[in-house]
Amino acid sequence: VHHLAWRVPDDATELAVRERVEAAHRRPTPVIDRFWFKSVYFLEPGGVLFELATDGPGFAIDEPAETLGEHLVLPPWLEPRRREIEAALPPLKSPRVLASR
Repeated sequence: VHHLAWRVPDDATELAVRERVEAAHRRPTPVIDRFWFKSVYFLEPGGVLFELATDGPGFAIDEPAETLGEHLVLPPWLEPRRREIEAALPPLKSPRVLASR
């Protein structure tokens, strides 16, 4: 397990929780824009990496919800590396394709 992610509904809640984490001396990261959501990371006292991740804008920001997950969508900063990334991934079959057989 690399980390545990905790959902927060919006930016304001994320900042409020981040302040509490900082007050507890857990050294949270600045807010990091992950394109589909915003994240803050920190280590809990036992050494587990926690992430606070906002709900929005969400995974449907750049593809229709009805086809979500049917093809690889990359954040803009990774598009130049698409060929390399796709070459390293195992082939996957769409659940819709499998269900239609």
